[in-house]
Amino acid sequence: MSSLIESIKKRIENQFIDQEGSHDWQHILRVYNLAVQIHSKEGGDKEIIELAALLHDISDHKYNGGDFDAGWKIAKEIILEYGGSEILADNVASVVKIISFKGAKVQDEITSLEGKIVRDADRLDAIGAIGIARTFAYGGSKNQALYLENVSPVMHDSKEAYFHAKTHTINHFYEKLLLLKDRMETKTAKEIAEVRHQRMLQFIDEFMSEVNCQS
Repeated sequence: MSSLIESIKKRIENQFIDQEGSHDWQHILRVYNLAVQIHSKEGGDKEIIELAALLHDISDHKYNGGDFDAGWKIAKEIILEYGGSEILADNVASVVKIISFKGAKVQDEITSLEGKIVRDADRLDAIGAIGIARTFAYGGSKNQALYLENVSPVMHDSKEAYFHAKTHTINHFYEKLLLLKDRMETKTAKEIAEVRHQRMLQFIDEFMSEVNCQS
């Protein structure tokens, strides 16, 4: 691990260690490890991948008032601050810029192999058993209901509509999480996503069965 990556990794750990559980240091570390795992099979520039994974949530729009551009700008500033080159900073920033999911009907931005790997890694951590736990942790932090019978899922057609939507946690599965399997771009992530997707489907079936007093 280069001194640049090591320094930024320590900074991010210190910054996110006490963050709310759905987007804390452990989430960033999982995304980092998944990205490294995918890279080992798919290739790409490892330095860009590692740095983008570490910095992908540096200023998440969900926590900064809805600014979708702050993250990549701050990511670039941090790399330059720690002595990274302008070219490296620009490459990492271009990845951080395209990570966020912006609505069911909003197409993902075309990106580099490095961007695909980090975006896939972030989305893998949003699904499966960990994804279920993170979804309810985030919903609880925003005082969302677990489930509301009369509030149906919405397939948002803009990042603004998605960001400002008022919903309940079960809807989030239909509005985002169950869509992610088919948005994976690397072969490695697609294989992992198949398994995690099935875990979510099983959970929802069991959740709704209990809601309806059938078990």
